[in-house]
Amino acid sequence: MISNPAYYTPAHEDFRQMLRRFVASEITPFVNEWDEAASFPRELYQKAAAIGLLGLGFPEPYGGSPDVDAFHHLIASEELSRAGSGGVIASLLSHSIGAPPLMYGGSEELKQRILPDVIAGRNISALAITEPSGGSDVAALKTTAVLDGDTYVVNGEKTFITSGMRADYFTVAVRTNPDIKGAGGISLLLIERDRPGFSRAELKKMGWWASDTAQLHFDNCRVPAANLIGAEGQGFRIIMRNFNTERFSMAAGAYGFASVCYEDALAWSRDRHTFGQRLLDHQVVRHKLVEMATQISAVRALLEDTAYRMGQPEQQGSELVAQICMLKNIATRTMQFCADTAVQTLGGMGFMRGTRVERIYREVKVNMIGGGAEEIMKDLIARQLGY
Repeated sequence: MISNPAYYTPAHEDFRQMLRRFVASEITPFVNEWDEAASFPRELYQKAAAIGLLGLGFPEPYGGSPDVDAFHHLIASEELSRAGSGGVIASLLSHSIGAPPLMYGGSEELKQRILPDVIAGRNISALAITEPSGGSDVAALKTTAVLDGDTYVVNGEKTFITSGMRADYFTVAVRTNPDIKGAGGISLLLIERDRPGFSRAELKKMGWWASDTAQLHFDNCRVPAANLIGAEGQGFRIIMRNFNTERFSMAAGAYGFASVCYEDALAWSRDRHTFGQRLLDHQVVRHKLVEMATQISAVRALLEDTAYRMGQPEQQGSELVAQICMLKNIATRTMQFCADTAVQTLGGMGFMRGTRVERIYREVKVNMIGGGAEEIMKDLIARQLGY
Protein backbone atom coordinates (compact mmCIF):
# COMPACT_ATOMS: atom_id res chain seq x y z
CA MET A 1 0.00 0.00 0.00
CA ILE A 2 1.18 3.57 -0.77
CA SER A 3 1.56 5.80 2.26
CA ASN A 4 -0.71 8.84 2.36
CA PRO A 5 1.47 12.00 2.56
CA ALA A 6 -1.31 13.70 4.51
CA TYR A 7 -0.54 11.38 7.41
CA TYR A 8 3.10 10.30 7.10
CA THR A 9 6.20 12.48 7.42
CA PRO A 10 9.73 11.60 6.23
CA ALA A 11 10.47 10.71 9.87
CA HIS A 12 7.66 8.15 9.79
CA GLU A 13 9.06 6.60 6.62
CA ASP A 14 12.59 6.51 8.03
CA PHE A 15 11.21 4.72 11.08
CA ARG A 16 9.40 2.23 8.84
CA GLN A 17 12.51 1.40 6.83
CA MET A 18 14.66 1.02 9.93
CA LEU A 19 12.12 -1.30 11.53
CA ARG A 20 11.68 -3.31 8.31
CA ARG A 21 15.43 -3.97 8.22
CA PHE A 22 15.37 -4.99 11.88
CA VAL A 23 12.51 -7.46 11.37
CA ALA A 24 14.14 -8.93 8.26
CA SER A 25 17.46 -9.53 10.00
CA GLU A 26 16.60 -10.19 13.64
CA ILE A 27 13.15 -11.86 13.62
CA THR A 28 11.98 -13.35 10.32
CA PRO A 29 14.84 -15.86 9.84
CA PHE A 30 14.19 -17.38 13.28
CA VAL A 31 10.43 -17.40 13.79
CA ASN A 32 9.93 -21.07 12.85
CA GLU A 33 12.66 -22.15 15.25
CA TRP A 34 11.27 -19.92 18.02
CA ASP A 35 7.72 -21.14 17.44
CA GLU A 36 8.73 -24.78 17.81
CA ALA A 37 10.84 -23.93 20.87
CA ALA A 38 7.88 -22.01 22.39
CA SER A 39 10.27 -19.17 23.26
CA PHE A 40 12.72 -16.66 21.85
CA PRO A 41 16.05 -15.34 23.13
CA ARG A 42 15.88 -12.73 25.86
CA GLU A 43 18.57 -10.80 23.97
CA LEU A 44 15.92 -9.75 21.44
CA TYR A 45 14.56 -7.26 23.99
CA GLN A 46 17.85 -5.40 24.15
CA LYS A 47 18.21 -5.45 20.37
CA ALA A 48 14.72 -3.97 20.05
CA ALA A 49 15.56 -1.38 22.70
CA ALA A 50 18.72 -0.36 20.80
CA ILE A 51 16.65 0.80 17.81
CA GLY A 52 14.18 2.65 20.05
CA LEU A 53 11.29 0.23 19.61
CA LEU A 54 10.72 -0.42 23.32
CA GLY A 55 10.81 3.26 24.21
CA LEU A 56 8.00 4.44 21.91
CA GLY A 57 5.84 6.93 23.78
CA PHE A 58 7.72 6.75 27.09
CA PRO A 59 9.32 9.86 28.63
CA GLU A 60 12.90 10.65 27.72
CA PRO A 61 14.21 10.77 31.34
CA TYR A 62 13.56 7.02 31.57
CA GLY A 63 15.13 6.24 28.20
CA GLY A 64 12.02 6.60 26.07
CA SER A 65 11.18 8.34 22.81
CA PRO A 66 8.29 10.67 23.65
CA ASP A 67 8.06 12.50 20.32
CA VAL A 68 5.97 9.87 18.59
CA ASP A 69 2.34 9.67 17.56
CA ALA A 70 -0.21 6.96 16.80
CA PHE A 71 1.24 6.57 13.30
CA HIS A 72 4.53 5.38 14.81
CA HIS A 73 2.60 2.72 16.72
CA LEU A 74 0.67 1.79 13.55
CA ILE A 75 3.92 1.43 11.60
CA ALA A 76 5.51 -0.62 14.39
CA SER A 77 2.61 -3.09 14.48
CA GLU A 78 2.47 -3.30 10.69
CA GLU A 79 6.18 -3.91 10.20
CA LEU A 80 6.52 -6.40 13.07
CA SER A 81 3.64 -8.37 11.56
CA ARG A 82 5.69 -9.03 8.43
CA ALA A 83 7.49 -11.83 10.28
CA GLY A 84 4.13 -13.59 10.62
CA SER A 85 4.53 -14.35 14.32
CA GLY A 86 2.11 -12.79 16.76
CA GLY A 87 3.69 -14.69 19.62
CA VAL A 88 7.02 -12.92 19.25
CA ILE A 89 5.33 -9.52 19.06
CA ALA A 90 3.08 -10.21 22.07
CA SER A 91 5.91 -10.99 24.47
CA LEU A 92 8.46 -8.59 22.98
CA LEU A 93 6.00 -5.74 23.52
CA SER A 94 4.26 -6.93 26.68
CA HIS A 95 5.71 -3.85 28.39
CA SER A 96 3.53 -1.70 26.12
CA ILE A 97 0.55 -2.71 28.26
CA GLY A 98 2.41 -3.51 31.50
CA ALA A 99 4.43 -0.30 31.87
CA PRO A 100 2.06 2.57 30.84
CA PRO A 101 -0.01 2.34 34.06
CA LEU A 102 3.24 2.86 35.95
CA MET A 103 4.06 5.83 33.72
CA TYR A 104 0.58 7.34 34.27
CA GLY A 105 0.17 6.72 37.99
CA GLY A 106 3.36 5.47 39.61
CA SER A 107 5.41 7.43 42.10
CA GLU A 108 8.62 8.99 40.86
CA GLU A 109 10.61 6.51 42.94
CA LEU A 110 8.77 3.60 41.38
CA LYS A 111 9.21 4.95 37.84
CA GLN A 112 12.92 5.58 38.35
CA ARG A 113 13.38 2.08 39.74
CA ILE A 114 11.44 0.16 37.08
CA LEU A 115 11.08 2.00 33.76
CA PRO A 116 14.72 2.52 32.65
CA ASP A 117 15.58 -1.18 32.78
CA VAL A 118 12.31 -2.15 31.03
CA ILE A 119 12.76 0.39 28.24
CA ALA A 120 16.40 -0.73 27.82
CA GLY A 121 15.28 -4.36 27.46
CA ARG A 122 17.14 -5.52 30.57
CA ASN A 123 13.92 -6.36 32.42
CA ILE A 124 10.47 -7.39 31.22
CA SER A 125 7.11 -5.94 32.23
CA ALA A 126 3.70 -7.65 32.05
CA LEU A 127 0.09 -6.72 32.78
CA ALA A 128 -2.05 -8.99 34.98
CA ILE A 129 -5.78 -8.25 34.97
CA THR A 130 -7.70 -11.28 33.66
CA GLU A 131 -8.78 -13.88 36.22
CA PRO A 132 -10.07 -17.46 35.92
CA SER A 133 -13.54 -16.22 36.86
CA GLY A 134 -13.68 -13.50 34.20
CA GLY A 135 -11.81 -11.44 31.64
CA SER A 136 -13.35 -8.31 30.18
CA ASP A 137 -15.51 -7.67 33.27
CA VAL A 138 -12.63 -5.92 35.03
CA ALA A 139 -14.87 -4.39 37.70
CA ALA A 140 -15.75 -7.88 38.99
CA LEU A 141 -12.19 -9.06 39.68
CA LYS A 142 -11.63 -11.00 42.91
CA THR A 143 -7.88 -10.84 43.68
CA THR A 144 -7.50 -8.96 46.97
CA ALA A 145 -4.76 -6.80 48.45
CA VAL A 146 -5.32 -6.00 52.13
CA LEU A 147 -3.13 -3.39 53.77
CA ASP A 148 -1.24 -4.71 56.81
CA GLY A 149 1.07 -2.04 58.21
CA ASP A 150 3.31 -0.92 55.37
CA THR A 151 2.60 -3.92 53.11
CA TYR A 152 -0.30 -5.27 51.10
CA VAL A 153 -1.15 -8.96 51.48
CA VAL A 154 -2.22 -10.23 48.07
CA ASN A 155 -4.35 -13.34 47.48
CA GLY A 156 -5.90 -14.56 44.26
CA GLU A 157 -5.18 -15.70 40.71
CA LYS A 158 -4.61 -14.21 37.28
CA THR A 159 -4.68 -16.13 34.01
CA PHE A 160 -3.75 -15.85 30.31
CA ILE A 161 -0.94 -13.46 31.27
CA THR A 162 1.42 -12.67 28.38
CA SER A 163 5.10 -12.91 29.43
CA GLY A 164 3.78 -14.45 32.62
CA MET A 165 6.70 -16.86 33.01
CA ARG A 166 9.62 -14.61 32.11
CA ALA A 167 8.51 -11.13 33.22
CA ASP A 168 10.39 -9.42 36.05
CA TYR A 169 7.63 -6.95 36.96
CA PHE A 170 3.86 -7.39 36.95
CA THR A 171 1.29 -4.60 36.98
CA VAL A 172 -1.50 -6.35 38.86
CA ALA A 173 -5.13 -5.29 39.27
CA VAL A 174 -6.33 -5.99 42.81
CA ARG A 175 -9.28 -5.20 45.04
CA THR A 176 -7.87 -3.14 47.91
CA ASN A 177 -11.25 -2.64 49.55
CA PRO A 178 -13.29 -5.87 49.47
CA ASP A 179 -16.29 -3.97 50.89
CA ILE A 180 -16.50 -1.84 47.75
CA LYS A 181 -17.91 -3.79 44.83
CA GLY A 182 -17.35 -2.78 41.25
CA ALA A 183 -14.77 -0.40 39.82
CA GLY A 184 -14.40 1.75 42.93
CA GLY A 185 -12.56 -0.86 44.94
CA ILE A 186 -9.88 -1.64 42.34
CA SER A 187 -6.25 -0.57 42.61
CA LEU A 188 -2.99 -1.41 40.82
CA LEU A 189 0.14 -2.86 42.40
CA LEU A 190 3.63 -3.37 40.99
CA ILE A 191 4.66 -6.90 42.03
CA GLU A 192 8.17 -8.24 41.47
CA ARG A 193 8.50 -11.83 40.25
CA ASP A 194 10.51 -13.12 43.24
CA ARG A 195 8.13 -12.07 46.00
CA PRO A 196 7.43 -14.95 48.44
CA GLY A 197 3.93 -16.28 47.89
CA PHE A 198 3.97 -15.46 44.16
CA SER A 199 4.11 -18.43 41.78
CA ARG A 200 3.46 -19.04 38.08
CA ALA A 201 2.29 -21.98 35.95
CA GLU A 202 2.83 -22.14 32.18
CA LEU A 203 -0.19 -22.43 29.88
CA LYS A 204 -0.27 -24.15 26.46
CA LYS A 205 -2.07 -22.38 23.63
CA MET A 206 -3.55 -22.83 20.17
CA GLY A 207 -1.29 -20.11 18.78
CA TRP A 208 1.27 -17.54 19.90
CA TRP A 209 3.58 -20.47 20.69
CA ALA A 210 6.67 -18.26 20.92
CA SER A 211 5.01 -16.15 23.61
CA ASP A 212 5.07 -17.52 27.14
CA THR A 213 1.67 -17.35 28.81
CA ALA A 214 1.00 -18.15 32.45
CA GLN A 215 -1.44 -18.44 35.30
CA LEU A 216 -0.33 -16.43 38.33
CA HIS A 217 -0.99 -17.46 41.94
CA PHE A 218 -0.78 -15.12 44.95
CA ASP A 219 -0.82 -16.82 48.35
CA ASN A 220 -0.37 -14.26 51.14
CA CYS A 221 2.13 -12.47 48.91
CA ARG A 222 3.44 -9.39 50.72
CA VAL A 223 4.02 -6.31 48.59
CA PRO A 224 5.32 -2.95 49.90
CA ALA A 225 2.67 -0.24 50.06
CA ALA A 226 5.13 1.93 48.11
CA ASN A 227 4.43 -0.34 45.10
CA LEU A 228 0.88 1.05 44.81
CA ILE A 229 0.36 2.61 41.38
CA GLY A 230 -1.76 5.72 41.77
CA ALA A 231 -4.21 6.15 44.62
CA GLU A 232 -6.22 3.35 46.16
CA GLY A 233 -9.46 2.81 44.29
CA GLN A 234 -8.21 4.57 41.14
CA GLY A 235 -6.91 1.50 39.32
CA PHE A 236 -9.93 1.04 37.08
CA ARG A 237 -9.49 4.49 35.53
CA ILE A 238 -5.84 3.78 34.72
CA ILE A 239 -6.73 0.37 33.25
CA MET A 240 -9.33 1.93 30.97
CA ARG A 241 -6.82 4.53 29.77
CA ASN A 242 -4.53 1.68 28.78
CA PHE A 243 -7.15 -0.08 26.68
CA ASN A 244 -7.39 2.47 23.85
CA THR A 245 -3.74 2.13 22.85
CA GLU A 246 -3.78 -1.65 23.32
CA ARG A 247 -6.84 -2.10 21.09
CA PHE A 248 -5.51 0.26 18.45
CA SER A 249 -2.20 -1.63 18.33
CA MET A 250 -4.02 -4.97 18.13
CA ALA A 251 -6.07 -3.66 15.20
CA ALA A 252 -2.91 -2.44 13.47
CA GLY A 253 -1.32 -5.85 14.00
CA ALA A 254 -4.40 -7.61 12.61
CA TYR A 255 -4.18 -5.38 9.56
CA GLY A 256 -0.51 -6.30 9.17
CA PHE A 257 -1.22 -10.03 9.41
CA ALA A 258 -4.08 -9.75 6.91
CA SER A 259 -1.69 -8.02 4.52
CA VAL A 260 0.86 -10.83 4.93
CA CYS A 261 -1.84 -13.38 4.08
CA TYR A 262 -2.77 -11.41 0.99
CA GLU A 263 0.88 -11.11 -0.14
CA ASP A 264 1.50 -14.85 0.25
CA ALA A 265 -1.76 -15.85 -1.42
CA LEU A 266 -1.04 -13.52 -4.35
CA ALA A 267 2.54 -14.80 -4.75
CA TRP A 268 1.36 -18.42 -4.65
CA SER A 269 -1.40 -17.70 -7.19
CA ARG A 270 1.14 -16.28 -9.60
CA ASP A 271 3.49 -19.26 -9.33
CA ARG A 272 1.17 -22.25 -8.86
CA HIS A 273 -0.33 -23.90 -11.96
CA THR A 274 -3.49 -26.00 -12.21
CA PHE A 275 -5.18 -27.36 -15.32
CA GLY A 276 -2.61 -25.75 -17.55
CA GLN A 277 -2.78 -22.22 -16.17
CA ARG A 278 -1.78 -20.18 -13.16
CA LEU A 279 -4.10 -20.09 -10.17
CA LEU A 280 -4.33 -16.36 -10.79
CA ASP A 281 -5.85 -17.01 -14.21
CA HIS A 282 -8.90 -18.63 -12.60
CA GLN A 283 -11.64 -16.08 -12.03
CA VAL A 284 -12.67 -17.58 -8.69
CA VAL A 285 -9.15 -17.07 -7.33
CA ARG A 286 -8.94 -13.51 -8.63
CA HIS A 287 -12.21 -12.69 -6.93
CA LYS A 288 -10.92 -14.03 -3.61
CA LEU A 289 -7.81 -11.90 -3.89
CA VAL A 290 -9.87 -8.84 -4.78
CA GLU A 291 -12.04 -9.36 -1.71
CA MET A 292 -8.94 -9.65 0.47
CA ALA A 293 -7.50 -6.45 -1.00
CA THR A 294 -10.83 -4.64 -0.60
CA GLN A 295 -11.20 -5.49 3.08
CA ILE A 296 -7.55 -4.68 3.81
CA SER A 297 -7.86 -1.28 2.10
CA ALA A 298 -10.98 -0.45 4.12
CA VAL A 299 -9.24 -1.36 7.39
CA ARG A 300 -6.22 0.76 6.49
CA ALA A 301 -8.43 3.77 5.83
CA LEU A 302 -10.12 3.42 9.22
CA LEU A 303 -6.76 2.78 10.92
CA GLU A 304 -5.27 5.97 9.54
CA ASP A 305 -8.35 8.03 10.34
CA THR A 306 -8.30 6.68 13.90
CA ALA A 307 -4.57 7.38 14.26
CA TYR A 308 -5.19 10.96 13.12
CA ARG A 309 -8.04 11.41 15.61
CA MET A 310 -5.92 10.01 18.44
CA GLY A 311 -3.55 12.93 17.88
CA GLN A 312 -6.27 15.61 18.06
CA PRO A 313 -7.02 16.74 21.64
CA GLU A 314 -10.48 17.99 20.70
CA GLN A 315 -11.45 14.55 19.36
CA GLN A 316 -10.76 12.62 22.55
CA GLY A 317 -13.92 11.23 24.08
CA SER A 318 -16.62 8.61 23.76
CA GLU A 319 -16.84 8.75 19.95
CA LEU A 320 -13.12 7.98 19.62
CA VAL A 321 -13.43 5.08 22.09
CA ALA A 322 -16.32 3.73 20.01
CA GLN A 323 -14.31 4.08 16.79
CA ILE A 324 -11.33 2.22 18.26
CA CYS A 325 -13.64 -0.62 19.29
CA MET A 326 -15.20 -0.70 15.81
CA LEU A 327 -11.71 -0.70 14.31
CA LYS A 328 -10.61 -3.66 16.39
CA ASN A 329 -13.66 -5.69 15.36
CA ILE A 330 -13.33 -4.87 11.65
CA ALA A 331 -9.56 -5.43 11.60
CA THR A 332 -9.70 -8.80 13.34
CA ARG A 333 -12.57 -9.99 11.14
CA THR A 334 -10.49 -9.02 8.12
CA MET A 335 -7.53 -10.93 9.53
CA GLN A 336 -9.80 -13.95 10.01
CA PHE A 337 -11.10 -13.76 6.43
CA CYS A 338 -7.66 -13.26 4.90
CA ALA A 339 -6.04 -16.04 6.94
CA ASP A 340 -8.78 -18.48 5.96
CA THR A 341 -8.65 -17.44 2.30
CA ALA A 342 -4.86 -17.63 2.16
CA VAL A 343 -4.75 -21.14 3.65
CA GLN A 344 -7.44 -22.24 1.19
CA THR A 345 -5.52 -20.68 -1.72
CA LEU A 346 -2.23 -22.34 -0.75
CA GLY A 347 -4.05 -25.65 -0.33
CA GLY A 348 -1.89 -28.36 1.20
CA MET A 349 1.03 -25.96 1.62
CA GLY A 350 -1.17 -23.67 3.67
CA PHE A 351 -1.71 -26.51 6.13
CA MET A 352 2.02 -27.09 6.61
CA ARG A 353 3.76 -25.78 9.72
CA GLY A 354 6.41 -23.22 8.91
CA THR A 355 4.40 -21.11 6.47
CA ARG A 356 3.37 -17.64 7.57
CA VAL A 357 -0.29 -18.19 6.72
CA GLU A 358 -0.50 -21.40 8.77
CA ARG A 359 0.87 -19.64 11.83
CA ILE A 360 -1.37 -16.61 11.35
CA TYR A 361 -4.40 -18.88 10.93
CA ARG A 362 -3.67 -20.39 14.37
CA GLU A 363 -3.38 -16.92 15.87
CA VAL A 364 -6.60 -15.38 14.55
CA LYS A 365 -8.75 -16.10 17.58
CA VAL A 366 -6.42 -14.65 20.18
CA ASN A 367 -6.54 -11.35 18.28
CA MET A 368 -10.35 -11.48 18.21
CA ILE A 369 -10.52 -12.24 21.95
CA GLY A 370 -7.56 -10.37 23.47
CA GLY A 371 -8.08 -6.77 24.55
CA GLY A 372 -11.84 -7.34 24.61
CA ALA A 373 -13.83 -9.87 22.60
CA GLU A 374 -16.02 -8.76 19.70
CA GLU A 375 -19.19 -9.06 21.76
CA ILE A 376 -17.70 -6.91 24.52
CA MET A 377 -16.58 -4.35 21.95
CA LYS A 378 -20.10 -4.09 20.50
CA ASP A 379 -21.63 -3.53 23.92
CA LEU A 380 -19.00 -0.88 24.72
CA ILE A 381 -19.64 0.82 21.38
CA ALA A 382 -23.36 1.00 22.16
CA ARG A 383 -22.70 2.59 25.55
CA GLN A 384 -20.24 5.11 24.10
CA LEU A 385 -22.80 6.14 21.46
CA GLY A 386 -25.51 6.53 24.09
CA TYR A 387 -27.74 3.64 23.05
